[in-house]
Amino acid sequence: MTTQARKSSKGQSSRSEHRYLNPQGAEVKTRDEAFATQQDVTADAVQTEAKLELHNGSITFAIEVKYNPNTYPHVVSGGKITNGISGAPWEITGGYIGEQLRLDAKRTGQGSSANTVTIVGEYQNPPAYRGTYGFDGASSSFKHTTKYEC
Repeated sequence: MTTQARKSSKGQSSRSEHRYLNPQGAEVKTRDEAFATQQDVTADAVQTEAKLELHNGSITFAIEVKYNPNTYPHVVSGGKITNGISGAPWEITGGYIGEQLRLDAKRTGQGSSANTVTIVGEYQNPPAYRGTYGFDGASSSFKHTTKYEC
């Protein structure tokens, strides 16, 4: 059977042809080109967004988080809390998303409320975080459940 397989492939190249693609999906000539560091990669290539909702009784914060999906825990690079919190909008200045959640934000809106908020939590199923948040350096003043929005 092996001999027949070899005979039937006679006339065809014994070497299979390789195609190489770079991270953007463009075909390149060599394997080295496919794995070379790309100089034209934008900041968007290492950033994605997620929408979260923080619930604390009748209070709901709408949260848009920008994070790096190539890290774990995912490093938060920005975002905003758009409503539900006094002084909105709030600019998310850092944090991480993984088995644990941490979001740090500063107030950019008007009002006499606190200047910063810190949200912490631990992952639970269905996909959500249960934890606490607080203002101006505190992180355990109020309980919350923060869930993913699809």
